[in-house]
Amino acid sequence: MKSLHPSTAGLLLFALVFAGCQSSVETPSAAGPVKMELRHVDGRYELFKDGEPFYIHGAGLEFGDIERLAEHGANSFRTWRTDNGRDTGEEVLRRAQEAGLAVTMGLEIAREREGEGRGIFGFDYDDEEAVAEQLERIRAEVMQYKDHPALIIWGIGNELNLGSTNPRVWDAVNEISEMIHEIDPNHLTTTMLAGIWGELAHDVKTRAPDLDLISIQMYADIENLPRYIEEIGWDGPFMVTEWGATGHWEVPSTPWGAPLENNSSVKADDYLRRYRTVIEAMRDQCVGSYVFLWGQKQERTPTWYGMFLPTGEETETVDAMHYVWNGAWPENRSPRLEQMLLNGQEAPAGIYLSPGESYPALVASTDPDGDALRYAWEVRRESTAQSEGGDDEEVPEEMANALDRNDTPEVTLTAPAEEGAYRLFVYVYDGAGHAAHANIPFYVGS
Repeated sequence: MKSLHPSTAGLLLFALVFAGCQSSVETPSAAGPVKMELRHVDGRYELFKDGEPFYIHGAGLEFGDIERLAEHGANSFRTWRTDNGRDTGEEVLRRAQEAGLAVTMGLEIAREREGEGRGIFGFDYDDEEAVAEQLERIRAEVMQYKDHPALIIWGIGNELNLGSTNPRVWDAVNEISEMIHEIDPNHLTTTMLAGIWGELAHDVKTRAPDLDLISIQMYADIENLPRYIEEIGWDGPFMVTEWGATGHWEVPSTPWGAPLENNSSVKADDYLRRYRTVIEAMRDQCVGSYVFLWGQKQERTPTWYGMFLPTGEETETVDAMHYVWNGAWPENRSPRLEQMLLNGQEAPAGIYLSPGESYPALVASTDPDGDALRYAWEVRRESTAQSEGGDDEEVPEEMANALDRNDTPEVTLTAPAEEGAYRLFVYVYDGAGHAAHANIPFYVGS
């Protein structure tokens, strides 16, 4: 890799896309593009932004609050594509520039695996015509945004190795990187990998040597990243572009297969420990990170990966990252979740309830600032999603009339009449824009 060593219809489609891009793009700030460099200085890899050292304190952000990210002390965010379906890349970059944030801009690259939601799935990297058309599509996107002063790095695809068997995907990534460096000499290129191991590292290193650095995405397993890097002999630079909560595939499950989600306080403790023991500890090779997710999404539950609730409140994971980025806690901190019980049991017990019967539930929470706490509870069906790689999921149905009330720390749950898997959620609000959360899966029936 660079850092380790100093068809007619398709063309017509590209011409139309390129022309549309050129005509619709707004002129960026007169400041023009920044110059990004990756240097090896005194045994350490460092990013330089217009000649000044730039260590990335960032978050993954697609629909999240850009301005609030800056207020919490971050200096950058990453995207997964140039147009997220709500805002154009130009709008995202403009808001980043106004907030003083730099952007690692994602480029949507087709994936070999099958999937749901936005993106191109089931792609054949042996189809040379399709690969060539993709290259021209990406060329148009790069031409459109390459001179914006908020841009620092191009992210070529997200987890292209997930569910992939054809190594020619890395040939395509390399060709895209070469094209970018030809038309955009100011910015760096990377690709986001799901994990890292010897064969993957070898394929990327030998087939995509034009990349400036790699990006690694791991969750609980990030705690093993220093060992993996040493075992595979990776001596080049990297970023960690997704990390955060323990993944739903990494936790214990109930006897009926429901994954056990950590509460918001356990997550915050994990964030802080993983940053200190991995990202910060690997400073010689790791040039920064993007925590996941500055926003909210449904993935197995509505609370698993987002650092915010669906209603916009910050959770304790935001506090943890504020501390990482600033060396001090925020003035007002989120409530701390101490315990949640259903029928006197915690989630790992594997809780079975009888249809129509009533059971007590309670939550214990404290607030570091002494703020008065408000409570909200809900019962939803258990998600049946089997998606991977962050594909779109539907929010499971909420069960009406399952709780006697939902505004106190102790409530009574009446088990639904229909046999099946459900999940009880609790949210604790401090009235100052912060909240804690926890949930317990349960099964109705024998």
